[in-house]
Amino acid sequence: MDTPVDTHVQTAKLPLRPQDEVECRRCEVHCDKVVYPAACVAKSCPFLYAVDEFGHRYVGCLQKIFDVEIDSTLLAAGERTRNGFGAVKTMRQPLPMCTTAVDACYENRTDELGCVNPEFHELPVGEPSFRIFAQITA
Repeated sequence: MDTPVDTHVQTAKLPLRPQDEVECRRCEVHCDKVVYPAACVAKSCPFLYAVDEFGHRYVGCLQKIFDVEIDSTLLAAGERTRNGFGAVKTMRQPLPMCTTAVDACYENRTDELGCVNPEFHELPVGEPSFRIFAQITA
């Protein structure tokens, strides 16, 4: 009697547009798209709002690109330091006017082939859509 053959094959679910994702977990590096809220303030972004609560002013994004409300005093204090306030993880695809980057969590886990999902690194219109790395071997 023949034993049944398991025809179920595990395949990785590939998105239709990987550049529209806000995080990538296809390899061990774990990359996230991040946005810089201080740039929103500097650019006078029309989607930035402020709310006064508990004796503090908090700023946030009406489009929920980042889904936190940040104490404006702490944001300003962070911007006065050498490294600036920094970035927060995006919760949805950034708009073209957003100052964004891709943050790799475990870069030491990169193998010799590099990124398995290079389209993830494509940023919104107005930002460079690709990067070129030249390796010259002697």
